[in-house]
Amino acid sequence: MNTVKLSDALSKEDLRALREKSDLRAAASLLWTWALIAGAFALFVVWPNPLTFLAGAVILGGRQLALGVINHDCAHHAFFKSAKVDDFVGHWICGAPMNISLPAYRAYHLKHHKYAGTPDDPDIGFVKNYPVPAESLRRKFIRDLTGQTGYRDTLRKIRNFKFARQWQWPAFHIALLGILTAVGAPWAYLMWWAAEIFFYPAIVRLRQIGEHGTAKDRTSLDARLNTGTTVAPFWQRVILAPNDVNYHLEHHMFASIPPYNLPRLHRTLSAGGYYDGFDCISRGYGDVIRRAVRPDEAQMVAAE
Repeated sequence: MNTVKLSDALSKEDLRALREKSDLRAAASLLWTWALIAGAFALFVVWPNPLTFLAGAVILGGRQLALGVINHDCAHHAFFKSAKVDDFVGHWICGAPMNISLPAYRAYHLKHHKYAGTPDDPDIGFVKNYPVPAESLRRKFIRDLTGQTGYRDTLRKIRNFKFARQWQWPAFHIALLGILTAVGAPWAYLMWWAAEIFFYPAIVRLRQIGEHGTAKDRTSLDARLNTGTTVAPFWQRVILAPNDVNYHLEHHMFASIPPYNLPRLHRTLSAGGYYDGFDCISRGYGDVIRRAVRPDEAQMVAAE
């Protein structure tokens, strides 16, 4: 049994340094996200063909999640040094394109941190049944990648739309269409919706599974049991796990630590033996999928 205490693996000096925010690193994360969005559109506009449309839509799907992740970090006031800058960036620069209100999201998300894994967790419905049979997981991703999930979610957003509160969302789309029209490619606007309807839901589902679906005991108060981290290669971080969202276990332990410092926190805790004896780290999102599947009887026998 692991007897390493958190204080043994992480000194007060380490924690103090990890909590330091950097406007430069936050701005770099924000610019990287928008640069990839611009690059995805540029790829298709300059070389318009089915392959560049598909590649651009996949990249956009990951960057749509990246906008949500930055909104999430700003909701924790864990991105820029200034809380006012976090509120502005989270709500207007990152929340508006995805129709996410920062204040509304903050109120919702803090309940997830407070009640993680319990029946009062507002996110428990996304992961409570994992692991699932392989066929069940396959059906879920088929629904996502054929647009069924995205179509449903988009219709819900449209039905619940209130212009007085959410005018930033159509304003973003008017601006995006205007920019693409100005460069002579209004047809490229469809790629945003292709990403949001066909790829974004699958990427979000995989992220949710990696965060809590692979947890060994979601009812435990120990984050090593109710939350997971995924150590992912660069290409997966670009598409599936933007802005260090894959270090979710570390985030649940210290929500005030900026996302760009979470990899260093993970390395510090790993080196200190804090994860020894806990099966809470996935090695890439292929491993996440493997952990999300309920082993059949033959697999269980083989494992013994």
